[in-house]
Amino acid sequence: MNRMIKPIIRITIAVICLVGHHQAIAKQYPVIEWVDLIPQSDLDALLNPPAYINAIPHTGEPTLENFDQLSDSIEQSIGAAMGDRELTPEEQAYEDALISTKVNDSMNNKKVRIPGFVVPVEYSDKQVITEFFLVPYFGACIHVPPPPPNQIIYVKYPQGLTLSALYDPFWIEGQLHTQIVENSIALSAYTISAKGIKPYTEYEK
Repeated sequence: MNRMIKPIIRITIAVICLVGHHQAIAKQYPVIEWVDLIPQSDLDALLNPPAYINAIPHTGEPTLENFDQLSDSIEQSIGAAMGDRELTPEEQAYEDALISTKVNDSMNNKKVRIPGFVVPVEYSDKQVITEFFLVPYFGACIHVPPPPPNQIIYVKYPQGLTLSALYDPFWIEGQLHTQIVENSIALSAYTISAKGIKPYTEYEK
């Protein structure tokens, strides 16, 4: 056999094995979206925001320095738009959905793969993170208010994760559980004992 052909065959076989490995992982841990974690009643409420939401001023990017000021401005704008009236049932359903711990029961014990951002909870002196909240957008629970508890996942990863930056997203693979976890940082309605964590890249979807 031609000497040049042998290496090409080996490379081809290696690529086939690698593709097969990724397909097996994808089958074992199918990708889910964050919206899959929200029960239909909460999702319906969130997709029907009340009119007073339009009164919220465009305040720009929240930061630690201006967060209190922006929060006061938003509260004042909503208060002025609502006046003294009581919330309608639809408005109350929307407000309740923003802090809901209701879960999608079909997600319990399901093996999943989901992308998100890391909010550290437990870490070593060397900044190796072993427990954290996974959230759907950067800055949640730190720079901006947390998402609803059913949009937060508490992750345990004994192997440890080292971050170069908090704005780096990751894929989390593991078995999802419907379980409440609360601490001073946030309240989550789901947990995962992670079996794998990988940097997020579009081609891995």
